[in-house]
Amino acid sequence: MTAQATFSTLADTFTPGSDADFLLGVLSWCASAAGVAGVLITGMLMALQLRHGEMGEGASYMRGLFFVMLGCILATTAGPIVKFLGPLTL
Repeated sequence: MTAQATFSTLADTFTPGSDADFLLGVLSWCASAAGVAGVLITGMLMALQLRHGEMGEGASYMRGLFFVMLGCILATTAGPIVKFLGPLTL
């Protein structure tokens, strides 16, 4: 048996099933909750004006919001991207 045939046999036997979908769903909800918390924390920092009077004050807040939103979008679209790609057999 060649290495390619062995790898193909192992790849054909892997089926993640509904447990993988459940895990991706839970991770998606956790990422959404973390994103909401990040937006709230950034908003609290803006309300407290901890950087009041510094150069680039607004840019630092917008940068924080950008990274929070980017991480939230990336984490919540992981499940649908995996479903779109279908079975990842090699």
